[in-house]
Amino acid sequence: MPDTAARLLGLPEHATVLILGGGINGCGLFRDLCEQGVDVLLVEKGDFCSGASAASSRLMHGGIKYLETGEFRLVAQSARERNLLLSNAAHYVKPLETVLPVGSVFGGIIPSVRRFLGLKAKLADRGALITRAGLLLYDLFGRHFRTMPNHRMMGRRKALALMPELNPSIRAVGLYYEAHITHAERLGLELILDGEAANPAARALNYAEVALVDGRLRVRDRISGLSRDVSADIVVNAGGAWIDKVNAALGIPSRHMGGNKGSHLVVRNRRLHDALRGRMVYFGSADGRVNLLYPLMGNVLIGSTDIPEPDPDAAHCSEAEMGYMAAVISEVFPDIAVTPDQIALTWCGVRPLPRSEGLAPGEVSRDHSIAEDRIPGLGLPVLSLIGGKWTTFRGFAEEAADRILAMTGRERRIGTERLAIGGGNGFPAKPDAFEAAAAELSARFSAPPETCRRLLARYGTGARTMLAQAGGRLTPLASLPAYAGEEIAFLCRREKVETLEDVLFRRTDIALSGALTGDVLDEVAHVAGQALGWGDDRILREREASRAAAARNHIAL
Repeated sequence: MPDTAARLLGLPEHATVLILGGGINGCGLFRDLCEQGVDVLLVEKGDFCSGASAASSRLMHGGIKYLETGEFRLVAQSARERNLLLSNAAHYVKPLETVLPVGSVFGGIIPSVRRFLGLKAKLADRGALITRAGLLLYDLFGRHFRTMPNHRMMGRRKALALMPELNPSIRAVGLYYEAHITHAERLGLELILDGEAANPAARALNYAEVALVDGRLRVRDRISGLSRDVSADIVVNAGGAWIDKVNAALGIPSRHMGGNKGSHLVVRNRRLHDALRGRMVYFGSADGRVNLLYPLMGNVLIGSTDIPEPDPDAAHCSEAEMGYMAAVISEVFPDIAVTPDQIALTWCGVRPLPRSEGLAPGEVSRDHSIAEDRIPGLGLPVLSLIGGKWTTFRGFAEEAADRILAMTGRERRIGTERLAIGGGNGFPAKPDAFEAAAAELSARFSAPPETCRRLLARYGTGARTMLAQAGGRLTPLASLPAYAGEEIAFLCRREKVETLEDVLFRRTDIALSGALTGDVLDEVAHVAGQALGWGDDRILREREASRAAAARNHIAL
């Protein structure tokens, strides 16, 4: 039987920095501070990157729409960070050619000017002139560390030859490049693992929470139910949309947050998937919203909504949102219908946006900031990380880390601008190099070449450690031969797995790719149970919890 009490053993009595929240902002800051030699304790109430960080559009993008509101600093930083991630995390962050359909020549000029000046305006038509101007600016802001081509405009005839299913009423398209992340949850985990490797005195604990009890910071392990008091010089609240709730548990009555929920669909529609031809379509709909769709692991990701949500724990993808996203596709692909039975997966998260009274959801800034409060009675500083997004997590972490280093009288000893993440360290991004690396793994561990390609794509250069641990012997799961029992066991033992959901929804892409079935769930539960020493009762509870999680995400088992 696993010793659940052991989770609190080795927990430091004192940490220089206590980070509350293991979403992408918390994970990024954890690694940065660990690299500086700072003793850090990170506590996450669920699993790492299991909240809003697991519910994004999975894009690493410069944010072309932020040009309309004059957020040039955010666009410049986002484009720069996107370009860095294409190098630092090349195993998960990939180029994505993007299509902007254009329905007119002069449309949107007046509304764009009004928005740029900070005035309210509905922008439902972005014409060719506005699109061209925006893409020119976008190229300018993305010039640093550029690895992808500049934009190009294409007339109607060529655009329809390129993508014949597009709405024939278009006048032109703008073509440019963004990036997408194939497995966001794993990238967040790798930041945690890299941080602990860089500083063995640091610790990241999932499924735990912190509250102020009798004037002490108390960590409660949600797995064992045990508690332990800790102290810190600085507390960082990286709770995302939960920041005010986390502060309340520390005795701080803050009102920093005012998040909006965003929902996404993953649909099984082969015609839609093929119509995209590997590209993302990023378009403004008739109601003024900005929507997107792109291929994801053989299916199609559609997003997203932007609706005020005061309680992040209540956020879910509603039937109305599913209906809206399925229907809006007809504006760009009028002859392709998305039906309810094609929905394979949904997710919903609350963006950690700053409180902004009187603004429409799409008008709230996506930039980030840091608010400082004090714990009453202790005077302990609490830095709340407000806003931010996947693309800019490294830059935000760097800003927060530099502030903390200044507060503690330390100097930065290593930059993270060119620091590879996890399996991105030495990853062979070019096709020829990838094939050579897979062939080398196959020869070294006597494993089938296709297996080595698959593991290299999933885990980057971390595939070598997995193959070495398994001795090259990988036994395919009966219910899902693309995964091996030894592979699942390795993840359970080495990657802070505490629940079956961790494996199905985050350490692997089983749920994300639409491969989760009842048989797969049961077989993975058995393998995970053996690896982690679960008894029959625990395995049954884990199976039931994972079935409930699948139902919440509209996965039919």
